[in-house]
Amino acid sequence: MKKIILALCILSLFNSYSQTDEEADKKAIEKVLKKQRLAWSDDDLEGYMEGYWKSDSLKFYGLNGIVKGWENTLERYQKAYPTKDHTGKLNFKINAISKINDGAYYVLGEYHIKREVGNADGIFMLIFKKIDGEWKIIADTSS
Repeated sequence: MKKIILALCILSLFNSYSQTDEEADKKAIEKVLKKQRLAWSDDDLEGYMEGYWKSDSLKFYGLNGIVKGWENTLERYQKAYPTKDHTGKLNFKINAISKINDGAYYVLGEYHIKREVGNADGIFMLIFKKIDGEWKIIADTSS
């Protein structure tokens, strides 16, 4: 009986540690998204891109198809949002942050950009992966 109680206590501790770990991951991901929102709203597209994995393996999937690589994704943003009037003020509504496995989550959300050239709204799904101790977007689909 003592062994069963001990096993249950250990399982309970492991479960609470796991939940705490997941909460910390979600807060860290939210912090990345907040930094991106602030950089975007400051017309700092390179700062915005700091949330993305700086790799040729980064994938962005939008209305015009797939863009591969960090540099190509930055160029895409620079062409689509050439001035402060185009970047405007960004807000997110995060609908879900869900664990895929250890070190990977997906984020479902909505973006809202208030800007001089007309507001823009859409949805997105991001795949975050912990790389070298930092949470980075490795795939983005936005429309």
